[in-house]
Amino acid sequence: MEPLTPDEIARYQRHILLPEVGGAGQQKLKAARVLVIGAGGLGAPVLHYLAAAGVGSIGIVDDDRVSLSNLQRQVIHDTQTVGELKTASATAALARLNPHVRVICHEERFDQAFAALYLSGYDVLIDGSDNFDTRYAAADAAQAAERPLVTGAVGRFEGQLTVLKPYERDKDGCLFPRYRDLFPEKPPQGLVPACAQTGILGALTGVIGTLMAMETIKLITGIGNPLVGRLLLYDGLSARFDTVAYRRRREEGQHP
Repeated sequence: MEPLTPDEIARYQRHILLPEVGGAGQQKLKAARVLVIGAGGLGAPVLHYLAAAGVGSIGIVDDDRVSLSNLQRQVIHDTQTVGELKTASATAALARLNPHVRVICHEERFDQAFAALYLSGYDVLIDGSDNFDTRYAAADAAQAAERPLVTGAVGRFEGQLTVLKPYERDKDGCLFPRYRDLFPEKPPQGLVPACAQTGILGALTGVIGTLMAMETIKLITGIGNPLVGRLLLYDGLSARFDTVAYRRRREEGQHP
């Protein structure tokens, strides 16, 4: 792995002091390539904290532009960037934060065709999208490419996140669960309204997005116990966290 420069050693000193991370872990972060779907509410804290942590290459997939109503929660953007592409606005913000990080902009929507072209060039996929089509596409693509997926969702005052590695096995030899083991089918269109219809507390996206960044750092450095097979639920109004375990469902015709 590429050694850390003196400037990087000074910048990441608080990481390097952690025995669980150290210089070796920081080098893993520097070598890592992470693809983030969405530079919005969840993507903003994810991008900020991954760049601050020294993730060497960060890809951003987003075809939207910054609007004034985004700024209540999408804190990577600001008033001066309203109307700009979110990828461009986010790239400028990350450059100001950490010049050692390389940002790759993909000004398009994530789908199976995009994944076939680009996903193999990344080590981890993070889904901060706001629609079910993209969430299922991301889950299918990450499973096919054998890339870990960190996925989160928010609504009003509540959020959730999990980590998926369905191509690996647990200590008992069982495959880890897939996204469809947790959510077998997309809900009917219109059943789950978007935040543009119901509203969302801006700080909620910071809570869940920061946790998504934390899970990604754990995956890259190999520390701790990622949320594989566990769904973390957060209720902002009651300040309560709950964790629900889930397993891979038996497929039709499969023996116990």
